[in-house]
Amino acid sequence: MLKKLTKHGNSLALVIDRPILDLLKIDPDTPLDVSTDGKQLIITPARPSGRRKKFEAAQEWAHKRYGKAFQELAK
Repeated sequence: MLKKLTKHGNSLALVIDRPILDLLKIDPDTPLDVSTDGKQLIITPARPSGRRKKFEAAQEWAHKRYGKAFQELAK
């Protein structure tokens, strides 16, 4: 599939067709990892790091244990 870049403000944008987005399960909230091997542009859905997974688990635990206290503090 050949694509052309489109002007987007002072930048250029690559429009990714819906079937490709659906196939890769990419939506507007999906973080993307953009890299290159020096000859090709490589765009992949970003995978959460181990550190991020630990943080989210700790956040969930804290919410379960102290959720009511957090709500009271927010008032």
